[in-house]
Amino acid sequence: MSTTFKLDTSTSRANPTPQPMKRLTVPKIRAHKADGETKDPLVMLTAYTARQAQLLDAHCDLLLVGDSLGQVIYGLPSTIPVTLDMMANHAAAVVRGSYHSVVVVDMPFGSYEGSKEQAFESASRLLKESGAAAVKLEGGEQMAETVSFLNQRGIPVMGHVGLTPQAVNVLGGYMARGRDGAEAEKIVGDAKALDEAGAFAIVLEGVLEPIAIEATKAVSCPTIGIGASAQCDGQVLVTEDMLGMFERVPRFVKKYENIAEVIEKTVAQYAEEVRARSFPTADQTYQPKKG
Repeated sequence: MSTTFKLDTSTSRANPTPQPMKRLTVPKIRAHKADGETKDPLVMLTAYTARQAQLLDAHCDLLLVGDSLGQVIYGLPSTIPVTLDMMANHAAAVVRGSYHSVVVVDMPFGSYEGSKEQAFESASRLLKESGAAAVKLEGGEQMAETVSFLNQRGIPVMGHVGLTPQAVNVLGGYMARGRDGAEAEKIVGDAKALDEAGAFAIVLEGVLEPIAIEATKAVSCPTIGIGASAQCDGQVLVTEDMLGMFERVPRFVKKYENIAEVIEKTVAQYAEEVRARSFPTADQTYQPKKG
């Protein structure tokens, strides 16, 4: 993956920078795994805004417009209330802010489970309104027919098995999955079913590591782990979690920075200067021309 180009960050937000390179494609992502192996693991992070996409794009293979935006952006208690309008709007912003990564958008709860026809209507709307390349939906074997239906009609699908946040009310919480033999077997079976249905990649979330490794070996498409295993074909995290925007994060998150602390410190300095009338200075104000 080339990261030699630099986006012109001085460009106005209303005038995006020219496209510096060709965007990756779904077939190229799928081809990362050949003969059951992935030499270069796929890098995926969540993105919800154009500026965030600009900052992440050069370093990622995929950007996921996750329904986690319900909690991260809107302060909702879960992903359940997220709507198609929310997903379409944020996905469009991420597409506008990126030029390299494949943009995948989550299908929100209630937008695809009713029937494969409902799923097509929702998915086609998301892709048309946002320009994203693919959709992601939760569920295993029970969603295989829908995945096949979408794939045959030109809509690439990323699967998602293991801990599925949209099913939190059925699962009873956000606990790791696969702790008993039957559930472990189901997770692997679900991954196989999605693979056979044509999913170009599968997210394995919150599963015991041996199960993640088994599932990865059992499918021909790439697996992308989150709380799974380094032996998956790629990894994904919620960007705000790995940047340290929240105090509490799932166990599987590594905080690479404490951006919340940086923001709080910076805003405190700003507030202090405003109250002391030391901001703005002559450098930040407009003065009459002399003469």
